[in-house]
Parts: sequence; C-alpha cells; structure tokens
Amino acid sequence: MPLHDHFVRREEWDIFWPSLHAAWATSIMAQLNRTLPRRYRAQTQLRLGRHVEADIGEIDVDRSLGAAALVLPAVFPDDIVVPVIDVEIRGFHPVAVVELASPSNKDRPETRRAFAAKSAAYLQRGIGLLTVDAITVRHFNLHNELMDLLRYPASARMPGETWIYTVGYRPVHRDERNEIDVWPVPLVIGEPLPTMPLALQGAMTVPVDLEAAYTTALEWSGT
Repeated sequence: MPLHDHFVRREEWDIFWPSLHAAWATSIMAQLNRTLPRRYRAQTQLRLGRHVEADIGEIDVDRSLGAAALVLPAVFPDDIVVPVIDVEIRGFHPVAVVELASPSNKDRPETRRAFAAKSAAYLQRGIGLLTVDAITVRHFNLHNELMDLLRYPASARMPGETWIYTVGYRPVHRDERNEIDVWPVPLVIGEPLPTMPLALQGAMTVPVDLEAAYTTALEWSGT
C-alpha cells in the first residue's frame, strides 16, 4: 500500500498516528523475527519522552542531599525503536536498530540534536541503524542533523527539501579504516516504500521490507 500523509488533517489523525506508529514498529519486529538467524531476535521499545517527567512532589527525595547545585534544562526524546539483539551474548546489547522518527523528535532544535546524538552513539559503537522518517508536519531532515553533528561534508547531506525519507547505515572496518556505508532514500507520498538494508554488527545485512510492514500496520490499525 502506498505511503499516506497521516498529518494532512490533524484533527482526525492525532489519535490514529501513535497507534499506527506502534503497529509499524511491531510489524517490523515480526517481519525480522521471521527472517533473522536463530541467534538474533528483534524486539520493540516504545518510550515517550513526555511521560518521563514527574512532579517533584511525586519523587521520594533524600533530604540529606540538600538542594541541587544546578538545575539544567533537559530533553527526553521519544524512542520508537526495534532493536535486534544477539541472544548468545549475555545482557541487552543491540547489534542493530530500526528507528521510527516521531513528530516530537523534529519539533525543536534540541530534540533534533538529541535524535542525532542518539543515532551517532549507535554508529560509533558499530551498531547498524535504519532510520525511517514519515513525519510530514516538521520540515527538517534528521539525517542532515546527524551529518552536521558528525561534521561530514555537505555532499553527505540529503537535499534540503527532503522532509520524509529512510536511511540505512552500516559501520564497517575496511582496509584499516573505519567507515559508514549509507543508503539514503527519499520517500514519496502515494508511492510504495522501499526495502532497506539493516546491518547486524559484525555480521550480515538483512532486508527490511518497509512496504510490507507498513501495509500490515495499516491493517492492524483498521485502515
């Protein structure tokens, strides 16, 4: 099913989009678990940053600590991710991550920087990353934010008017150099979504059929 613009009529889509977002992540997880080798398992992780905050009255404060020396503004970004873990390694250590951008990841300079910093942390640890951004109401490109953060040249950026897109990243050590292979693909409303590569750290690259996962998510959401 071709990609819809889920933000054209906000009064109707406000409730629907979070449901579709979660369903899309779950559909990608299910697809990966049908195709990954047995030692790897995909999971879903949904954490809304706006729900992290709690009023100070709700927290059991140790009064012996006294007042904080500093109070700093903070960003708690949304996380809608599908991490892939290696079950043969103890502990939760992702070897690849699919990241679905949310509107709040793009609404302010500080949230865009936080998303880019999180993406950079994955890549700098050698973790494969696939980012999917179908958010049409925020005219910013998070891939470009990442390229700026990592101080790559302008040639590494996508065209400035590319607001929706998907990008696959594969960190590799090749010929005594550390490199990142990048597959940037613009998305188009009304067109099918592509199949994208997801690189597993130190292993193979597996395909993620975004179109099939999106279609399943729409069906689950009753659309």
